[in-house]
Amino acid sequence: MQHTSNIEKVKMLEFPQKGDERGHLVVVEGNQDVPFEIKRAFYIYGSDPDVVRGQHANRLSEFVLINVAGTSKVKVKDGLGREKVFSLDRPHIGIYLPTMVWKDMYDFSEDSVLLVLASTHYDGTEYIRDYAEYEKEIKESSHQVKENK
Repeated sequence: MQHTSNIEKVKMLEFPQKGDERGHLVVVEGNQDVPFEIKRAFYIYGSDPDVVRGQHANRLSEFVLINVAGTSKVKVKDGLGREKVFSLDRPHIGIYLPTMVWKDMYDFSEDSVLLVLASTHYDGTEYIRDYAEYEKEIKESSHQVKENK
């Protein structure tokens, strides 16, 4: 039986658009619109199109990424050879990223503002910033799953 990686849990989210003739309003609530309590929010802007952001995996943090302005792409990898690419191109859609998926954000439009909602406060020790180390941890955890069956 093949180990199921967390890449299967990555999914696009669509948030309800409210508003009227004055304009749009998008509400994103923790434990309702996103599958966790929001502990931290930050945003990335001013990145050139050829810049790659992210380039890490997280042992504990879950994220939702929303391009509230402009566009970008997100590539996720599972450390077992699978990868998926998602386009964030509307301000009312986002992507849910569970723990232990490698993420690269890239192809930023000039006006891109990428909002990131996180399930944890920042703790640099739970970040894996070396892809070889990430692959090693994934293979070890998948090996342990097989042994426990």
